[in-house]
Amino acid sequence: QVQLEESGGGSVQAVGSLRLSCAASRNYLMAWFRQTPGKEREGIACIGNDAIPAYAASVKGRFTVSKDNDGRTLYLQMDNLHTEDTGVYYCAADGRWYTHFYCLQGEKYRDWGQGMQVTVSS
Repeated sequence: QVQLEESGGGSVQAVGSLRLSCAASRNYLMAWFRQTPGKEREGIACIGNDAIPAYAASVKGRFTVSKDNDGRTLYLQMDNLHTEDTGVYYCAADGRWYTHFYCLQGEKYRDWGQGMQVTVSS
């Protein structure tokens, strides 16, 4: 089982920024998911094995996903945050590899972080 260490959650005012991090023991397929109040969990950002990022429509243009050089840490730079971005954010990882066409699908991931609360106030 992959141990994932998440950090960076917290509270911010609308249009502010936060940066989330997720550290793993080695380079895995990794992605960010979130669950906002009243909605199902959604995949919001990932990087496929083709090195192409994928984003949910709700965050595209505001969030940027990246990995460090050794591929063990996944980041999510969240800019221009909206109150609707409030929720619990999760990092997920799996030893299998998929292209950006598939890496936002939750069923592709076996291991999940504990989740971090992100609260955006108006």
